[in-house]
Amino acid sequence: MVEPRMHAIAYPAPGSRPHRHDLEPLAPHVIVLFGATGDLAKRKLLPGLAYLEASALAPDVRVVGTAMDDMSVEEFRALARSAIETFGTRALDDETWARFAERLTYVPQGAGPQGLMAAVRSAEDELGPAVRRLHYLSVPPKAAQAVITMLRDAGLTHNARVVMEKPFGDDLASAVKLNDFVHEAFDESQIFRIDHFLGKEAAQNILAFRFANGLFEPIWNRNFIDHVQIDIPETLGLDQRADFYESTGAYKDMVVTHLLQVMAFVAMEPPTALEPRAISEEKNKVFRSMLPIHPTDVVRGQYGGYREETGVAPDSETETFIALKAGIDNWRWAGVPFYLRTGKKMAEGMRIISIAFKEAPRTMFPSGSGVGAQGPDHLTFDLADASRVSLSFYGKRPGPGMRLEKLSMQFSTQETDRAGDVLEAYERLILDAMRGDHTLFTTAEGIESLWERSALLQEDPPPVKSYAPGTWGPNAIHQLIAPNAWRLPFERAWREKK
Repeated sequence: MVEPRMHAIAYPAPGSRPHRHDLEPLAPHVIVLFGATGDLAKRKLLPGLAYLEASALAPDVRVVGTAMDDMSVEEFRALARSAIETFGTRALDDETWARFAERLTYVPQGAGPQGLMAAVRSAEDELGPAVRRLHYLSVPPKAAQAVITMLRDAGLTHNARVVMEKPFGDDLASAVKLNDFVHEAFDESQIFRIDHFLGKEAAQNILAFRFANGLFEPIWNRNFIDHVQIDIPETLGLDQRADFYESTGAYKDMVVTHLLQVMAFVAMEPPTALEPRAISEEKNKVFRSMLPIHPTDVVRGQYGGYREETGVAPDSETETFIALKAGIDNWRWAGVPFYLRTGKKMAEGMRIISIAFKEAPRTMFPSGSGVGAQGPDHLTFDLADASRVSLSFYGKRPGPGMRLEKLSMQFSTQETDRAGDVLEAYERLILDAMRGDHTLFTTAEGIESLWERSALLQEDPPPVKSYAPGTWGPNAIHQLIAPNAWRLPFERAWREKK
């Protein structure tokens, strides 16, 4: 067996370096990073690649950056180091950086397919005959076809996998067209449509909670669960992405590509095995079982001042906020509403999944006992990097009489001795793509199913309602979820590790 490569790197805590555990060693990889000078590359991909390459997790890699910018290899390396120092969560010492820099090269897209092919072949020569290719398309959706064409013209589709960023199409017709186009160059097994939310520890913890514990799976159905909330508000605004956002909006940007993907993890049936094909099939069954999203079950919003942003049309109807009620028409979930909410410039930045259980009969408790006063019992998953889980329930308040209050049991990955093993979402997903593991990625069938169920909303979207920045959205969200209430803002704060 090939020994894992171990390079020096500064970690948050001694002894916290992740290891391969029982995973098979990977072949060396040339990673072609399209859009290598863009915002996503600087914030996530270059820091993530540096960490993976310097850890025991990744194989030997070479990174070929390419973008429209005309710069030298040294200029690109300087850009990469600045990005890692600015946005990276783990500090690299000078020796570690030097080793990673040697593995970085750059070719402008103006060099054409031949220039790209020459750079990739040169990198492959350094790695030997067993090398594989991973193409990461960190480019706007409208540029994806041009990149695929370049890869095909350069002869770089063989022995390769391709990672594609969201959104994947604008509607059913465009998604089918894009899938057909990509399939001309790549087989479906080579395509990885990325959703970084599913790369988070907490999202995968849903599978562990459901299928590894006899306590939860028997009650994970319409008989015990009243409703589900998936709530991902953001405090950020456009962040100089008006051109992208004006043609996309919150629904295409977040709901189809993130929130509904997370919903599939919550709602899926037990897979026949914990392996990619079985999990993807169960997720697709959820999408096929979804009821069409009706405009009357949707609240669209736009924060005050959006139309004054640079690059935004003065009469724009693009939504910066959306809340909706979705339904899944199968035995397990019939009649259980799934409430989804996301938006820009909201009161807090949070990422939670909240499972609300049906309330118990209250007839045995005296009037004024407090039972039911703080809503139903909830199981809450926090999708932030701390990967927290909370189970809230009623318990007796100490003292005379039968007075009840809401209590909670909480857990955080940061409280374990394996906190240092937590990978950031993009790090995990890049590693999975190199392994050919589709578990956390979206299939062509899945994305087309979601666009099909979005048709009614896209044909007749409700008008946008204004909301003030720093709030939780338009007031109409309360009528949408009535007689229930939104979990955010929380009635209590998460307990922090002392």
